[in-house]
Amino acid sequence: MRFEIVGTDPNSGLRAGLLHTAHGTVPTPTFMPVGTLGTVKALTPSEVRATGAGVVLSNTYHLALRPGIETVERLGGLHALMRWDGPMLTDSGGFQVFSLGGLREVSASGVTFASHLDGRPMRLTPECVVDMQARLGADLIMPLDDCVAASASRSETEAALERTVAWWRRGTRVATREHQALFALLQGGMFADLRRQAVLAANADNPPGFAIGGLSVGESKGTTLELLGATIEALPADKPRYLMGVGHPLDLSTYARVGVDLFDCVLPTRLARNGAVWSDRIGSRFDLSKHALRERDGPIVDDCLCATCRDWSLGVLAALYQAREPLAYRLASTHNLTLLQRVLQDLRGSVLYTS
Repeated sequence: MRFEIVGTDPNSGLRAGLLHTAHGTVPTPTFMPVGTLGTVKALTPSEVRATGAGVVLSNTYHLALRPGIETVERLGGLHALMRWDGPMLTDSGGFQVFSLGGLREVSASGVTFASHLDGRPMRLTPECVVDMQARLGADLIMPLDDCVAASASRSETEAALERTVAWWRRGTRVATREHQALFALLQGGMFADLRRQAVLAANADNPPGFAIGGLSVGESKGTTLELLGATIEALPADKPRYLMGVGHPLDLSTYARVGVDLFDCVLPTRLARNGAVWSDRIGSRFDLSKHALRERDGPIVDDCLCATCRDWSLGVLAALYQAREPLAYRLASTHNLTLLQRVLQDLRGSVLYTS
């Protein structure tokens, strides 16, 4: 993997880059649709590509439970399973340490889960997490981390950061494939000095990129922006920066201007499946369950270039959703993902135009 900066905005931290991987080159900043179990729900790979996506993401914890790492290997790897020929990122399962708090026990050696599917025990260690991702074959892979809630005390956050740094160093000793890049994953909770400490610890190992975790976990948007700024200020300028779990149009626009290159979140597709489509670039929404929308003849957004807005009216989409037709989930997901990509593509274009 190689990251190239091709333009910067002199008035902000916004930058245009090129992320070169063995499976292709991706212009940044960009949003990565989430295919947790090997599929971006309701969409085919070609439809995902048509939204402007260049990278997709899957989750190691969920794939290990089903269909299983061995099954994915037998089927040819994650790229073959997903029928995706572009770059791919896998998360370590570290977020599940946070989100499945009632189903896991954390120790210095790793995490033991009671499967959310059937309660069976599942053990994740820093070593096995990297090994599983190596076997999955993703281009960008993540180490195991300990993410804490926004309400965590300083002592709790310090302990989680210490574990995360120790796990990172253990993970770097595991063999990966030649094309894979293991990012350092930065924690530090709601404490700017701990986040700077995390950067210093990780940067000593000269990682190929940095993932910023533990934000958008319940704190205010102002706090997110402050902590993100403090983190990025300490990061080297020549490495890609991935902000985990952020997928609102306004947030992408704001955080890209601070210097974030990669984003991911289930939000755009989850909203779509629940009948919410973005009506503008600041994140206003239409609720497809509203009967009055069936009277709307035009597209969701007049200047949107997605396949949904090109071929379908908002009224038809609302009628399909209210009838619980699966096509509605596909059309709504296409629109939401395309809108996010357009937000970032236009920001990138503004940098290249002024650079």
